[in-house]
Amino acid sequence: MSAAPTPSADRIESLDVLRGVALLGILLLNILGFGLYSIGYFSPLIGLGENPQLNLAVWGGVNVLFEGAMRALFSMLFGAGVVMFTTGVGSLSGAGKSGWLHYKRNFWLLAFGLFDAYVLLWNGDILIVYAICGALLYPLRKLTPRTLMILGGVVLVLTSAMYGSLGYYMGLAREASEVVAAAPYLAHDAQTLELDAVWQDFIAGFPMDEGAQAGELAQRRGDYATVAAWNAELMNGNLFFVIPVILLWDALAMMLFGMAFYRLGILSGERSRAFYWRLTLAGFAVGLAVNGWEQLQAVRQDYDLYSTFGYLHGTYHIGRVGIAFGWLGGVMLVCQGGYLTALRQRLAAVGRMALSNYLMHSLIGLLLFTGVGFGLAGVLERWMLYPIVFAIWALQLLLSPWWLDRFRYGPAEWLWRTLTYGSRQRFLASP
Repeated sequence: MSAAPTPSADRIESLDVLRGVALLGILLLNILGFGLYSIGYFSPLIGLGENPQLNLAVWGGVNVLFEGAMRALFSMLFGAGVVMFTTGVGSLSGAGKSGWLHYKRNFWLLAFGLFDAYVLLWNGDILIVYAICGALLYPLRKLTPRTLMILGGVVLVLTSAMYGSLGYYMGLAREASEVVAAAPYLAHDAQTLELDAVWQDFIAGFPMDEGAQAGELAQRRGDYATVAAWNAELMNGNLFFVIPVILLWDALAMMLFGMAFYRLGILSGERSRAFYWRLTLAGFAVGLAVNGWEQLQAVRQDYDLYSTFGYLHGTYHIGRVGIAFGWLGGVMLVCQGGYLTALRQRLAAVGRMALSNYLMHSLIGLLLFTGVGFGLAGVLERWMLYPIVFAIWALQLLLSPWWLDRFRYGPAEWLWRTLTYGSRQRFLASP
């Protein structure tokens, strides 16, 4: 088995470009966790400010075209990376690495994730999820594409059924709560009261009143210790509930698809242009139809939490996966056609430094939005966050190629490789 990292010259451009697109796209959603009151990710009614129609339109556009889809695309690429690292399939560097190196690599990725979550104070960290999934995927590394796609489909169907069932039950709970609220002095039956209690417990976890917002923002605008204490409580909840119940299966399904797509040459641009056109058109057609329908329901229900909370809808995966496939096909068409050469090269550089750039997002978020820096959490309207996103995009599109002209890896990538292989990796680029 090979015990050396893949040379830079052996990289597949389309994978790096896709990774760059996904990484920058994820920031469109993560910025909400950095800059708004925490429920703002799920509720468009947070951050409306003096421009409610503009902010609702921004929420709708981002929600339809990017929410979940960029995460799905990033997960597929991680799955492809597992195949490349463990089997050497499609890698010009030869054989895959040992199981020991794979698990060592994922252990250090977990360490990066914990650093991101508890030191850089980003409670939306995804690296922890990826490290866990990477460990689970090793026994599946040599399965056929067909088997991998079946497994991924089964996971998606089961999680969609869980979301649909949960949504149906919570719908009943919401209706019961409305009945109790309309007649609070009547003697309601035990089932209605029980369902009302379930709904009250749910919304208690996502308080929207000004008092709750003020309390949260006061902590987030405090000193490092205050922000860390608030963040740790939220992150601990993610570790023990959100990750094992929701995010783990969400990522695992897409990683299985990514492993299959890489083996089939889909992610490396080896299929025909007709194939990618079909993937683009079909993906966006399905994704826009489903996400547009969900958006319409949210509008009709005045953007209440039940209608905007994606994990309460059995159609959630259908829409986001469709959009992800659409983006995948579109990016492959650009790469195959040799279009946008300068932008493509910059996106590839961002993708090659994905770990460093992802951690940079957290560091910028810490400095801009918490009391450690400028304390802007909850200050800006939703739309005002996106000029910041575009500025970060510009910074990373400029900085990443500049850095890789001088160094072989991003700083976090270099450290990850050094820790994985147990020896100091060459850092400076070749003359």
